[in-house]
Formats: sequence, structure tokens, C-alpha cells
Amino acid sequence: MGRCHLVEHQVLALTAVLALGIGAQWLSWRLKVPAILLLLVTGIVTGSITGALNPDQLLGDLLFPIVSLSVAVILFEGGLTLEIVELKSIGRVVRNLIVIGVPVTWGLTALAARYLIGFTTELSVLLGALLVVTGPTVIIPLLRHVRPSPRVATATRWEGIVNDPIGAILAVLVFEVIFVGGVEQGILTALTGIIRSILAGTVLGAAAAGLVIIMLKRYLVPDFLQTSATLALVITAFAAANHIQNESGLLAVTVMGGILGSQKTVSIQHIIEFKENLRVLLIASLFILLAARLPISDPVLTDAGSLLFVGALILIVRPAAVLLSTTGTDLSWQERAFLSFMAPRGIVAAAVSSLFAIELADAGFADAEAIASITFLVIILTVAFYGLTAAPVAKRLGVANPNPDGVLIVGAAHWVRETARHLVQNGIDVIMVDSNPHTVWRAKKDGITTFRGNILSEHVLEELDLTGTGYFMALTPNDEVNSLAVLHFAEILDRRARFQVSPADLAEGAETPRHLRGRILFGTGQTHARITDRFEAGQGIHEVSLTDDYDFDNFVSQYGEDALPMFYIDEDGKLFIFSADHELKPKPGGKIICLMRGENQ
Repeated sequence: MGRCHLVEHQVLALTAVLALGIGAQWLSWRLKVPAILLLLVTGIVTGSITGALNPDQLLGDLLFPIVSLSVAVILFEGGLTLEIVELKSIGRVVRNLIVIGVPVTWGLTALAARYLIGFTTELSVLLGALLVVTGPTVIIPLLRHVRPSPRVATATRWEGIVNDPIGAILAVLVFEVIFVGGVEQGILTALTGIIRSILAGTVLGAAAAGLVIIMLKRYLVPDFLQTSATLALVITAFAAANHIQNESGLLAVTVMGGILGSQKTVSIQHIIEFKENLRVLLIASLFILLAARLPISDPVLTDAGSLLFVGALILIVRPAAVLLSTTGTDLSWQERAFLSFMAPRGIVAAAVSSLFAIELADAGFADAEAIASITFLVIILTVAFYGLTAAPVAKRLGVANPNPDGVLIVGAAHWVRETARHLVQNGIDVIMVDSNPHTVWRAKKDGITTFRGNILSEHVLEELDLTGTGYFMALTPNDEVNSLAVLHFAEILDRRARFQVSPADLAEGAETPRHLRGRILFGTGQTHARITDRFEAGQGIHEVSLTDDYDFDNFVSQYGEDALPMFYIDEDGKLFIFSADHELKPKPGGKIICLMRGENQ
């Protein structure tokens, strides 16, 4: 009976962790604050403050195996967002941030820990290795909110994803050297560990990715097993690499994700979507479980030296690492300054520090428990600082456009591509998203920036470079997809900037609730089917210049309903959109992009 009661308690506790995690993420969405902050607060309250959650009693010896496997899945999902082609424009900066930035961050952080916190030399070097990481779990949401310039966003995302396994491996090597003792033996252990980590992580990660590609390309596994088989290979590669060298499994899954994300041989969209949902649950659970173990009464959390240490990381260590890494590159000083304001720490630092704290404490190291406390303090304060300052700093530096005119278009039918082509020709940035490879290929041939994927996928939101994007238009023939897509972008763009082509039921007089759809493009009744019919009947997309002698009233008088005004671009190049709920008054000096018969004027 006692065992049944224990099992029931464990089930209730795990259910509560999941519920609290999802609830915290929902509340963060409502309050527009970083989710990680609320997850950490939730964990601390339920753990150290109230004692309602004790992860060590709940999961016992399984706690850190579960944490390790979860982190592996999270890093694999992050690797899926990487594309090698992105390095053509920013590769040198990314390389320097890793090759130069990591050692600089490590060294300066170790010095700060030694002299500001008072850690021993060994623990200072270990903490410095732990805190070289940033991480996709905190970087990507911030980038989505700020939308900085493409180069800065790409460099920051790559750095966050690649540095996670590097920091974990580095920390493990330092940890091993601490226990080995002796300079010569320590150097030999470190060099051997580095070689084993690189070989194990790279080879096993590439092999696992190759197996997935072969599996999908040759249809060796049925559709319903593909995501499960991929997940099994992720865990297998992680475990095998870790067996060869501790923490090299994180490198293996990152390499595996990066190869799968960059290849174009097979479609992995269904795998990506599965991993997105799994990642949300894992992040929510991990941060609460790990934060619940934090000894809130630890004096190191409120010590002046600890606060000065975090301040040094933000104001000295990060700027120094970025300055040295970007010297001689083609980044502007504004872009370099913004990079200096983007280094929040995430789940890898939390997980690895918690594990080391236990093992160091068992080995009798003084201040071992403070390793985890300081790491969580760094996570909380850096996420809060960068989460609150990144957007205003980006706007002040001019690396994020406060009034963007770019357009994100979902759908790539013929008339949609023609419309987008005219916008591009007039200096308007356009990104076109569609799941049909043929229409995406045709749009790319027309010189339009394209992305093949399901617009309703979270993965698409993370991969799209939305710098300069101020408007969203759903122009697919499926009214339900259009409405869902508009709702999907509610977190990124406000209602003013989200449009969709007129639904068929609205054209027939039905009143679709406004909160379930976007603003109606071009006028009520102008459905996708109707515009397609007009286009196929011989009408085309044309540009009409407005002058003092031929203004908009003259245009309406001449063409009336035979022309469908779609966009107005004023003489300064600013874009305005014709919609059912707002009457535009185009002025002379600009031009109208419209659907009609005739030649460009």
C-alpha cells in the first residue's frame, strides 16, 4: 500500500510540474516577459520556498539521466535550425565568436569568480568554462522579439547553438583535470579529452544524420514511425558519444541536427514539428525541476561579490569577447555593440552546473554547492537584463527597424508571385512562404526571397529572418489556413499589420468574428478564387503612377470596378495596403499596384 501511495504521489508531482511549466509559459506570453524567468521563479517557489517539490526525492537517481537526455533533445532541435549556407555571409564572425570569444569569456569569467566571489582557482576555472554558453532556449525567443539585422541575428543564433556543447565539453574536461591533479597529467587528460570529444561527437552525429536521411529517402520506415525512429537515433548517438567521452553527446546531437537542417535531400518538416512540441514540454519541466533544487538560503545568492560578478559578465566580459572576436570583420560598430548586449545563459549551464555541484560536494570541495547557485543567479539576472534591454538597445543602435515595411506573404499562386515581384521591384522586402516545392521554385526564379515550409510550424517562426518585416499577408486558397496563420503571428505582429484575403463565407454575407481572422485585403468579396479568375481571364498586376494631372480620383473614374487597387507606394517609398476596413487616399507622386487590364503607366 505504501508503494502504491508513493507511485500516486510521483504521478501527481510530475503532472503538477508539467502543468506549472505550461502555465508559466502561457503567463509569460500574456505578460510579454521571457518564459525562462517565470519557469525559474515557479521552480524556486515550489521547491526551496514552499518545499512542495523535491526533485531528488521525486526522481531519485534518474533525475540527471532524464535531464541529460532532455538537454540532448533540446540541442538537437536547435541544430535543426542551422543551415550551412548562412555562414557565407557571417561565417568569419561566427568562427571568431567561438575560437576567440570562448577562451576570452572563459578566462575573464574565471578571473572574476576568483577575485569577486572568492572561489578557489579550480572552481573559478570550472565556473568560467560553464558560463561560456548562451543557448538557443533563451536566445531564439529574444531574437524573435527584437528582430535585429540578419547578420546579427544569424551570428547570435549560431553562437548560442554551437557554444552549448562546447561549453559543456570544456566544463567536463576541466572537471576531469581537477580530479587528476598535476600539470603534465592534467594537460594530457585535457588534450586526450578534446580529441575524443571532437571525434566522437562529429563522427557519431554525422553517422546518425546519415542514417536518418537514408531511412527517409529509401522509405525504410513507415511515416508513423519516422519521428520516433529519429528520436531513438538522437538518444543513441548521444549515449554512444558520452560513453566515449563525457558530454561529447551534446556535440553529437548538435552536429546531427545541423546536418539534417542543412540538407535538401529529404523533407524533415514532420520531424521538426514533433521536436518543437517535445521541446516546449522539456524546457518547461527542466527549468522547474532544476530551479526547485536551488538552495534559496545560500548566502552566495545575495552576496555583493556575486552581484558584482554578474555585472562584470554583462558589462566587461561579454563586450570584451565580442570586441576581440569582431575586430577586423565587416560588422558595423552598431552591430558589434548589439552583440555585446546579447549573452543570456540557458538550460545547459543550469543542467551541467547542478550535476557538477553534487559530484564536487561528494568529493569534498569547498564551495561546491555555490557553483549551481551562482549559475542560476547568472541565468536569472542575465535573462532579465537582456530581455528588458535588448529591444530598446537594438532600436537605439539602428540594428532593428522600428517601422518596417517588409511583407511576409503566405501562399505562392501565380497572381501572388506577380504581386510580390512588383513589390520587390519597388524596393519592398518580401519573404514568401509556401509548402509547395514547385511554386517556391518559381517564386525564387522571380527573384523573391522564399522559404519552403508550413507557416503554422513554430520552426518556421524561428528560422524566418523577419528583420524589416512589418506586414503579414495570408494569400493561400485555404481560408482556414489563412485565418490560423494570422492568429499564429499574433505574438510577432499586432492586429494592424496582419491581413488575409477575403474568406468565401465573408463574401457571401457571413460575419466571421474579427478576433478569428485578419484584416481583409483589397476589399470584401475579393476572395482568392475571384482574384484567380480575374487573373486567368487576362487581367494582370500593373503599376499606375499618380501625378497632379492624374490623381487617384481620376484613376477611379477611369477604371472603376474594372481595377482592383492592392497597394499604394508613396513618393518616399513607404508602403500602404488597401483593405476593407480602411479607405486609403493616395496622393500624387506615388504609384498604385493594382489588378486590371492594360499596360503599366
